Amino acid sequence: MATYTITHSQVVDNVATVQVLQQPEFEVGQSITISGLSGFNGTHVIRALPEYYFTGVTEQGDYTYDTARIIPNQIQFALTADDQERAAASGSLTYSVTCTWIVQGDLEDYLGYTFTSPSADYDIATMAVGAANAFAFRRRQESGYWDSPSTVPGLDVKLGTTMYAAVLYREKGSVEGLASFDPLAVGGPVAGNFGQIMRLLGVNKPQVA
Repeated sequence: MATYTITHSQVVDNVATVQVLQQPEFEVGQSITISGLSGFNGTHVIRALPEYYFTGVTEQGDYTYDTARIIPNQIQFALTADDQERAAASGSLTYSVTCTWIVQGDLEDYLGYTFTSPSADYDIATMAVGAANAFAFRRRQESGYWDSPSTVPGLDVKLGTTMYAAVLYREKGSVEGLASFDPLAVGGPVAGNFGQIMRLLGVNKPQVA
């Protein structure tokens, strides 16, 4: 979860603009939550990330700006409210996503056995599922995909996420690679399926300028 400090706020033509102290790493379409700022509190979908002073909305619905007034770190979203001049404000803006593309049952089906609850294995499997979901969502987001955290984009992504959860679970108790009970094992990383996981997730593709 990332939290940003709000320094200024503004409302024009039912479009809210907030400025934060730190440089945000958002994209249009993401959801953010505002708290501690009366009239703005709640969860909103980002409409724009402007770097200029907002002046209003045209009859065609286009946002207009005063390009002579540069204002960094701004986030805009729809808000039904009376117009408010830009002014100093205090509050917080948070961005938090809980991805649920796979569940415990998916990992159990892939591994071929059921975890006993409560048990240490069950707890580790739970952590592996949560970590795989977070990793898959974040890597796809870094690669330019903006997916729903509650609806898996496709069976390829679901399988890749499940495979990664299985890798994480199987590595428990091992310094590197998959855990082994072979007394003569010399060790060594087992990462042959990681490339397949990346392909299924659709990430690490060549970038073309």
